Amino acid sequence: MTSPIATPILASGALQFAFEKATIEGKITILVLFVLSLFSWTIIITKFRQLHIARKWAKRFFVAYGSTRDPLDIKHRGEVFRGAPAYQLYIRGAEELDYHLTKNPVLINGEKRISPASFDAVKVALEESAAAQAMSLEKGMIVLSTAVAGGPFIGLLGTVWGVMETFSGIARAASASLTAMAPGVAGALIATVTGLFVAIPAMFAYNYMVTSMRAITQELDAFASEYATALEHKYVDNRPLAEEIRDALQGVLHAPARDGAHASAPRETSSPLPPILDRDAMSEPARA
Repeated sequence: MTSPIATPILASGALQFAFEKATIEGKITILVLFVLSLFSWTIIITKFRQLHIARKWAKRFFVAYGSTRDPLDIKHRGEVFRGAPAYQLYIRGAEELDYHLTKNPVLINGEKRISPASFDAVKVALEESAAAQAMSLEKGMIVLSTAVAGGPFIGLLGTVWGVMETFSGIARAASASLTAMAPGVAGALIATVTGLFVAIPAMFAYNYMVTSMRAITQELDAFASEYATALEHKYVDNRPLAEEIRDALQGVLHAPARDGAHASAPRETSSPLPPILDRDAMSEPARA
């Protein structure tokens, strides 16, 4: 009876024996799978770190944002949450809003606001930032999906090729004994084992990361809607058209007079006659 302690040693010896008996094609297949495994583990470690940082800093950012009354307070205070995708969306929208408040302001009772057309540009910036953050989270996931889907098939290709070589050798030697077949079959099967070693960790990591990324993306979309609503209530000119016209007329009536004239002094306005009336007046003596 084999002891549990000896099992890993025997397994290691079996792998070494199978690798030594593998054909050149099988060893090339194992090398390809090894390179794919290196890329896969690099993505796994990088993405785990990225998701951990994103969750940690997002939690801090949402706490800070929830404690503010003005949606631009965090930017004005200079607080930075670089690892949070929601912060990147926040700062992109805040910068776009600041630009329109500076370049295209609408003054209402001395307060700067922006027009609905300018707010449309802010919403576009938020949508672009949300899409960019989602793309950043998903970057490199194609490597894991390739490892999951392609690893076993690459290993199976090496195994089938090795078995084919084994049976071809047996046919040439005209010997069908188990002793003659076993080394070649073992060398062929190691390619499938290697493919499974590549695919299984990538599969678990891929499923976990896709679920985490979906949660972060949904959280990001919800924050984008909430942030846009807060900006609209605070900084967008949502007055009815009649009220805008009334305020504009009041601004014209209360504007100071030009050329040193007193603002309250009545101004005489001359309304020139239309050109057709002028022509009639000039032709009146001729008809007389």
